[in-house]
Amino acid sequence: MPATRNRTPRLAVLDSSVRRAASSPFTSRSGSPLKRRIVVVVLVVLSLALITASFRETSGGRLHGVQNAGAAVLRPFEVATARVARPFRDAYNWFHGLVTARSENQKLKRQVQDLRQKYVAAHSALNENVQLRRLLDYESGASFPRDYGVVNASVLARAPADLRQQITIAAGSHQGVRRDDQVVTADGLVGKVSYVAGDVSRVTLLTDPTAAVAAQDLATGALGLVQHGACGGTQLIFGLVPKAEIVGEGDIVTTAGTQLGALPDIYPSGILIGKVSSVNQNDVDIYKQIQVDPYANFSSLDSVAILVPRTRK
Repeated sequence: MPATRNRTPRLAVLDSSVRRAASSPFTSRSGSPLKRRIVVVVLVVLSLALITASFRETSGGRLHGVQNAGAAVLRPFEVATARVARPFRDAYNWFHGLVTARSENQKLKRQVQDLRQKYVAAHSALNENVQLRRLLDYESGASFPRDYGVVNASVLARAPADLRQQITIAAGSHQGVRRDDQVVTADGLVGKVSYVAGDVSRVTLLTDPTAAVAAQDLATGALGLVQHGACGGTQLIFGLVPKAEIVGEGDIVTTAGTQLGALPDIYPSGILIGKVSSVNQNDVDIYKQIQVDPYANFSSLDSVAILVPRTRK
């Protein structure tokens, strides 16, 4: 029984304390949003009032003095903030400049490539136009072979140098071109047609090892055979010229044309081939050793002319 009397006051105290804590009808959470709104409204109204008063006040008024004093107090913080932010701002500007520079670099590269392609196309068209004009002048000149017409054609492709010396031209059987037709430029002989298709043909150049043409010294009339030189390059050999014949350095070599009626030559006479660069002979060989520099520039052929007999149907 004494133990029961001692427990009752403790439970009553605990019960009374718990009930007083739970009986509060309002909490701090329910009041805080209202207080924040009131504070915000008051600050906004106060700011508007200060701004209006500052605009209406003269430059020497109290508010301007307070502003200047506040600016002076906050100036060290502004300087410190600027110094702290400067490395980050510089790093951002550096990365931004790097990305912009790369983008501009790519854009400029594309523009340069486009301009380079346009320049190459324009330069090629100019060279082709110059060669075509020279061909037209050659066709109307006195040195153009009689009884021949002409088919002008552009050079489409060139065989690799390690293969045969050939070019592909934009003219074929549809334009009246036939195999073994002679191909020239305004400078001189280029070669002959070795293959014909509908609108394209293949030309074997005079610098090909398989090419050969009957030729003569225009000054002395010495006859021989022009072929590609054994030393390579574009140099030609005026071979099979007997020692008794006279050939001098600087002499002009042209095609000889038909020498025998039974064996007509495919090349008409009088087409320029080249100029004699050296003449040698020894006691062992029965022919002279004559080198000829060709007039035609085989490395820069853009346009050529195919000689077509007028008697061809």
